[in-house]
Amino acid sequence: MPVFLFEEYASEDDMPPLWEVLMDDQPEFVEELVAAGEDPWEPVLGGWSPGRLSLAGPTPDLFVLPEGERGLSPAEHAVVREAERLRAALEQSDHLGLGLACVAGIDAQEAIRRLDATLLQGSRLRALQEDPLAGRAIDDDMRIVGVTTVPGGCIITQPWGFAPDTTELQKRLSAGTASYGLYANAKSGNQGSVVRDGVTEGGDLHPGGGPNPYDTLTSEEVLLAYLYHGHPVAHACAWVGLRPTDARAITGQPDVWVELPERKYW
Repeated sequence: MPVFLFEEYASEDDMPPLWEVLMDDQPEFVEELVAAGEDPWEPVLGGWSPGRLSLAGPTPDLFVLPEGERGLSPAEHAVVREAERLRAALEQSDHLGLGLACVAGIDAQEAIRRLDATLLQGSRLRALQEDPLAGRAIDDDMRIVGVTTVPGGCIITQPWGFAPDTTELQKRLSAGTASYGLYANAKSGNQGSVVRDGVTEGGDLHPGGGPNPYDTLTSEEVLLAYLYHGHPVAHACAWVGLRPTDARAITGQPDVWVELPERKYW
């Protein structure tokens, strides 16, 4: 790729070329850019420089750590290790049309109570047990969700729709805690939202899309966005501290299928 394209990237979003090649995982251009005068240790976003952020990525020896420049903290190393584990555990869990809500600190039973949901029974339940996508053909399918307890909290899923990412559902789930909603929209890509204690903190998010230079991100949020680039479901889980050991809650059978009461969710 010619160097002039890097200059074009920088002019589009005001991000340095070294940051762009790090986001695009193109280490082959680093030497040329550094030779041209690019500074890998200049902070860019959330206090992170391309050089320091690269220490958390697949090529931690991409730059020579200069004297006096701090590396990753023990806490940041722990985040990197957990990201490696979680990405592997959920490797096959990204599906178009999937909706989910990751909720910290409550289990499936408490989530069902907060939603006033009822257990699905009869032929509707049997259809979903045979095929999790059968909800597309079930009456009132947008009010049916799966609920699963995972380490750190619970996951609410709908393999065929966006109900878990709706504001009303997340408000009810997030009392005293936080919920990260995701909808894998086949037309417009992954859409995310954050609701904390009933209040929406972020909408129109792009989980798995990498650090967005137009968002006001904390240092922790930049690191998570970088580590989970291309892994939207894992990003949603990690944001609220969920630690599922496999993808069952997303791609398999949930702990329970429930039906939501009739109310305005969207």
